[in-house]
Amino acid sequence: MPMEHTITLPPALNADAEALLSGEEARPRGARAIEIRAVLQGEIESGKLPPGSPLDERALALRFQVSRTPVREALQQLAAHNLVRIAPRQGITVARLSISQVRAIMEGVGELEATCAKLAARRVDDELRRQLDEALQLCQDAAVEGGTEEYALANGRFHEVIYTGSRNPYLADLIRHARRQIYRYRVRDFVTKAQINQSLQDHRKIARAIQEGDEVSAGQQMLLHVPSGSTGFSEFLARIPMHLFESEPEA
Repeated sequence: MPMEHTITLPPALNADAEALLSGEEARPRGARAIEIRAVLQGEIESGKLPPGSPLDERALALRFQVSRTPVREALQQLAAHNLVRIAPRQGITVARLSISQVRAIMEGVGELEATCAKLAARRVDDELRRQLDEALQLCQDAAVEGGTEEYALANGRFHEVIYTGSRNPYLADLIRHARRQIYRYRVRDFVTKAQINQSLQDHRKIARAIQEGDEVSAGQQMLLHVPSGSTGFSEFLARIPMHLFESEPEA
């Protein structure tokens, strides 16, 4: 069962930031590095730069019309967030995760999402019920009239409503952070109509349980909806080319 990223979805490519980079002399070096990092981070998290993709300092400097220094700083910042791997004599690549790492993150996200749904059911009020209905309608419209991108956006909105409804911003931030770590492995979640329709049916069950204040059912339905280390993980794994994963560390 595809995991909804989503988490909010990861940030899209920041066109404004890239546009600002055209005048290198007009901006401090540190600001240019931050802008480059934001653009590359968006491309990594969205899967535009898949895991394992090589990153060349010289080519990036030409692309962003800057010297190599801010590019190097941006790559070091990405490496500090485990999005880029810098290996001596081997070059710089988009970081890959091992299958066990992805499984562990997804397992954690599943439990956190279930807790979030339970808290939302415990604290549900008329406003949350209304917001869930609106989010469901967006998902329905996207499923009927849109495609992968439209449904992914609607899906992100649905989960954000639940995060807000839990009234636990700390928990919500944990989920968002974890989702950002693995979203580059989730770009095939809503490719087919069958995947979208199944997700929509899951959303309806989760929303109904929350709106009725049924904590147990809300948590259970969310666990079934979000693939973890066991539920739905094999199906998820079958859609991902093995070369995108890092080799498992030797015992």
